[in-house]
Amino acid sequence: MYGSWASAGVRVRVPALAMALLAAGCGSGGGGRDAQAGESAAPSGLAQPASSTSPFWVDPDTNAARQLAAYTRAGDGEKAALIRKIAEQPAGEWIAGEDPEGRVRGYTESATKAGRTALLVLYNIPHRDCGQFSRGGAPDGDAYRGWVDQVARGIGERPAAIVLEPDALLHVVDGCTPAEFREARYALLKGAVERLKRQPATKVYVDAGNAGWRSPDALDEPLRRAGIAGADGFAVNVSNFQTTRTSREFGEHLSAKVGGKHFVIDTSRNGNGPYTEGDPAERWCNPPGRALGERPTTDTGGGPVDAYVWAKRPGESDGPCKGGPPAGKWWPEYALALAGNSR
Repeated sequence: MYGSWASAGVRVRVPALAMALLAAGCGSGGGGRDAQAGESAAPSGLAQPASSTSPFWVDPDTNAARQLAAYTRAGDGEKAALIRKIAEQPAGEWIAGEDPEGRVRGYTESATKAGRTALLVLYNIPHRDCGQFSRGGAPDGDAYRGWVDQVARGIGERPAAIVLEPDALLHVVDGCTPAEFREARYALLKGAVERLKRQPATKVYVDAGNAGWRSPDALDEPLRRAGIAGADGFAVNVSNFQTTRTSREFGEHLSAKVGGKHFVIDTSRNGNGPYTEGDPAERWCNPPGRALGERPTTDTGGGPVDAYVWAKRPGESDGPCKGGPPAGKWWPEYALALAGNSR
């Protein structure tokens, strides 16, 4: 899986960057709104418009925001306008590695000061990604349980929505995770749900793959074993490209099999649907011709879909394929293409 997990340190909010963002007219919620400083603004000065249908916080210090500031300083209005489509939207903060407590505390505090909810993607399960591009994770189960406890302490009583461990469940079901680790993984996921749900304002969505992978019939029992009963729901299409309509149908089928649990859909890069050419084994990795999807929102038309989210940060690489940098690294050319192909 392919988020911005490589950066593990606590971020420092940069006032100069915020001023550049304001000059570029970058605010959250879409539509090219001008940012306006006010009492509800984030510490850096980037406003969070109250009229947005997304409850999630727009971090003014993402790779996209920095790229927007750079294009603005250079006077490149065309590229700035494209990158603004990404920078002004709330996207998931991928949490992995050391000091999750400090990092999560800083992120959730900034979100709360802006009157918004922090969207976090936890990505540190042992034997992560089956040794592929995003391999790594906690060294063992005890370390992982302690890590999740640190995440929970960092959240405290502040609002947070969590996408829990992309691919972790699927790699058990498809056999990618070695057999000797599978029972332990179920237990770790269930324990993570239980620990995180002790925080009073935290919602937890267990990752449940995407509509291009397998039928929902293959996932209901694994989700139960992973603790879905105690979670708020599940997440679909994280870092993938299946259309929103297809993802909704997939999620509704799965929801009916797990007691009507709600779900969120990652729409960050699904504007043109999945890539269908080239090597099928690498269609997921930096596919060309893709586009941004629906903006993050809770206005999903009702039913069991709680929100469209951008769990994956558009413009950050899936891995070193098709000319891309390592997984999670910013790739401005790909970001520009995603934005340029979007409506």
